[in-house]
Amino acid sequence: MNWNKLQDNAQLNQIKQESAQQPVLIFKHSTRCSISSTALSRLERNWSDSVGIKPYYLDLISYRPVSSQVAEDFGVGHQSPQVLLIQNGECIYDASHFDISFDDLKQQVVSV
Repeated sequence: MNWNKLQDNAQLNQIKQESAQQPVLIFKHSTRCSISSTALSRLERNWSDSVGIKPYYLDLISYRPVSSQVAEDFGVGHQSPQVLLIQNGECIYDASHFDISFDDLKQQVVSV
């Protein structure tokens, strides 16, 4: 899985623009949380680039202000771990903790 690092608030505008061409995933990860590590590992094991989702990885510990901006820009309350699926500049799906599933993400892409 080839993660794109989300480290700057300015990248959120880029993500919104990219999401008009293809769905974009933001994975909010706490490097201090075992649940977050498990969710990340499970997502990576099941990931397939063939679905066409561009994945971004956000380290919550190092980039907390970016995480806050993600919550504000997309209107989704902060959780950790958390995934947001962005399409056409809006969050069309989010999940947290053990509800994070590649199969669920895949179904959301197919359904829009």
